[in-house]
Amino acid sequence: MSGVPLAAAPAPEAAGATAAMRPTRVRHVVLWLTVLAYMITYMDRVVISVTGPMIQQEYGIGDRAWGWVLGVFQIGYALFQIPGGWLGDRFGPRRVLTAVVVWWSSFTALTTATWSTGSLIACRFLFGCGEAGAFPNATRSLSRWMLPSERGFAQGVTHAGARLGAALTPLLVVWLMIHFGWRAPFLIFAGLGLLWAAVWYRYYRDRPQDHAGTNAAEREMIAAALAAQTSGATARVPWRHLLAQPQLWLISAMYFCYAYSINIFLTWFPKYLGEVRDFELARMGLFASLPLMAGVIGDVAGGWVSDHLLRRTGRVTWARRAVAVAGFALAAVAIPAGVLSDSPLVSVAWFALAVFGLELTVGVSWALTLDVGGVYAGSVSAVMNTFGNIGGALAAVITGYILHWSGWNAAMYVLAALSALGGLLYLRIDAARLLYRAAD
Repeated sequence: MSGVPLAAAPAPEAAGATAAMRPTRVRHVVLWLTVLAYMITYMDRVVISVTGPMIQQEYGIGDRAWGWVLGVFQIGYALFQIPGGWLGDRFGPRRVLTAVVVWWSSFTALTTATWSTGSLIACRFLFGCGEAGAFPNATRSLSRWMLPSERGFAQGVTHAGARLGAALTPLLVVWLMIHFGWRAPFLIFAGLGLLWAAVWYRYYRDRPQDHAGTNAAEREMIAAALAAQTSGATARVPWRHLLAQPQLWLISAMYFCYAYSINIFLTWFPKYLGEVRDFELARMGLFASLPLMAGVIGDVAGGWVSDHLLRRTGRVTWARRAVAVAGFALAAVAIPAGVLSDSPLVSVAWFALAVFGLELTVGVSWALTLDVGGVYAGSVSAVMNTFGNIGGALAAVITGYILHWSGWNAAMYVLAALSALGGLLYLRIDAARLLYRAAD
């Protein structure tokens, strides 16, 4: 792990660490295991979009019904965000994250046993219920391990892992579909999830002091850095207090705008390339991946730039806000340009720039839940992600109806408008103010 950017320079929090020894880097292993989890979540959810045309043909599913197949995952995902986050705060991410990965991997595999629209919808709903606990508990797992000065990069690289998984999926799935049919990718990806769950449960511990691989220097460094946020915390999540904070609703509304927009590139975009830009199956897999590859760069860049601004200025609100607003503005401009371009390749390039802009915001937004959530980051991120997945569900379902009534251009212009709104909302978010303090 010596090449990890987190260790490029001594963190300010290291001043209180034991001087006689160099801190171990168990927290970096925890981070990269979390990155793998994010990759697997998006591989498992994007596979349905790539296999969609073949499944629609086999089951005789039209676009409006297919919108519900895509959207019901997000409905289950949204409904179980808060329960999933609460379980992580109550029982710890080691056990809860292991359980939810086993759950959703099982339903990924069971997708191959469906036989109709109804059975597919039921399976996708239960799959979404399982994946709901992934991001809140992954965030919770990092909240006890990562230093505040590392959070922007940590959240950026984890979400980069998600986008990398999503970007690689079309290429892998198209190849597997051509050679083995549409069911093979679901079975293979389910196996990856089960393998990850076994490794996570064996390696991860909910507290740094419980991990045999940490030395005193790393434990003291983490404890000193997080002391201000963990003081006064109680085992019981103060839901009434948290939900009464206007800032939590601003964060949630902002993330709704982001999630609606990005979900189109995760669900409907392969179909857009086939119907509007006339790409055949093999080329569709490649060009559906390119915007998501740009998103990988955006995830890493957004978190890195935000942490750099924080180290340079010491102003966490400015460090988060400047990156996120710039990303939303870029997406709001690039999406209409992609729609209006006559060239299919130029259009994909514009959409890649739009996804890059959207992904500049996401690592910053999840770092924001650590900044303002403190020890209750799992619950705060669950609320934010609930609204994000309401946006994602609406994107999947409503787009089917927009296509029926108004066509692809109107569906894409909605994304541009929501991106602009997301940037405006971020201007009002204060990352320096904890949502809960012991004195409150």
